[in-house]
Amino acid sequence: MVASVDICKIFNYVVFVSASLQIAVKFLEFVNRAGNSMTDPIADMLTRIRNALAVRKTEVQMPTSKLKERIAKLLEAEGWVEHVERIEQRPQSVLLIRLKYEPNGQPRIRHLKRVSSPGLRRYVGTDRLPRVLNNMGIAIVSTSRGVVTNRQARRLGVGGEVLCEIA
Repeated sequence: MVASVDICKIFNYVVFVSASLQIAVKFLEFVNRAGNSMTDPIADMLTRIRNALAVRKTEVQMPTSKLKERIAKLLEAEGWVEHVERIEQRPQSVLLIRLKYEPNGQPRIRHLKRVSSPGLRRYVGTDRLPRVLNNMGIAIVSTSRGVVTNRQARRLGVGGEVLCEIA
């Protein structure tokens, strides 16, 4: 009699675990169908670049957006990355960034930091624009005149949201 009670408990536990796994699988299917909606695509971009630099990759790919493309083009214009290219694909275009390294093999970008985030936006006026490593690095600022570096914003006499710092 005791054995049949234990078997019933085990059977009920197996049914419970099986149902839990089915729910987990359905949830993962739902998440995959919903796509990769992320709360901070700029932080994702910076993290992909940081990770690629850490393992000495020559290039990094990511889903593109106008803002990410503009940030990447600024990095290219300022000499922080070697080349930026938009590759048209379906369902979404891909941004390909070729990373730059020093002759000794060290990455050109040593410091990459997200400043403003969706949970805490960081806005500054012209007089409070950051100087990154005493102007050895740059800050990327979203202004009313477009996405520009901190130096360009200072020249234009505009402030805005400080997106990230690079050094």
